Amino acid sequence: MSDDGLTITKGGAIRQGLAAVAVLGAIGIGLWAQGESVNSSGEAKPITCSHGEPEKTPAQTPVEAGHVSGAQLCEALHRPDLADLLGTPGEAVKNANGSGSTFKPVGSDEEIHTPSGKIEFETYTVNLRVADDGLKVATVAKLLGDGTLPLTVLGHPAAYYSDRTISISFNLADGSDVSTGSGVPTRSLVVSRGTEDGGGTYELTLWRSDGGVPDDAVVLRVAEKVLPTVPGWAAAG
Repeated sequence: MSDDGLTITKGGAIRQGLAAVAVLGAIGIGLWAQGESVNSSGEAKPITCSHGEPEKTPAQTPVEAGHVSGAQLCEALHRPDLADLLGTPGEAVKNANGSGSTFKPVGSDEEIHTPSGKIEFETYTVNLRVADDGLKVATVAKLLGDGTLPLTVLGHPAAYYSDRTISISFNLADGSDVSTGSGVPTRSLVVSRGTEDGGGTYELTLWRSDGGVPDDAVVLRVAEKVLPTVPGWAAAG
């Protein structure tokens, strides 16, 4: 039996590799809530965020420590007007997930926290990731950017870049048969966590099931509504 339902972006993997200097950290991919749940009367219930395994968190509260959980990112994305913001009004959420991962850069005992939230519709999948890896927007734009000019989003330094998803297939029987392949185009908006580009980012990524390239206006529209609702967001003065 095989499962090919896991998808990540190459840019996300590259970023984690850069922050770890040489070794990729574990990319946190949680379990997806498959399809709509059905109650005893046979009526479909709305999809809610599935949180998978409990996330590792520091002793301090997430906001006090500058951290946010995958569950919180999923909840921020899972807004009733998200389909409208995407330009696909009426589409229902198919899957909703929040997950978290940590890794240690080479030569450091400090764990880097990389939570993410993901919402899937028939047309779009929307992923929001927080990276406390110290990388600046300017660095990400230089390494992954496609020549688009730097910009400011809600008073925070920001930049776009294009990528493709990576599909991961593996054999569920023994886990030894793993293969990867190129997926659909993605469009990402990287936004500094602070109003100054001091390191650490929010990364909003969209891709379409039909293989079309998401429009920047759509990505920006979602970002401007969702980011201010993420716990710990720093409003521009």
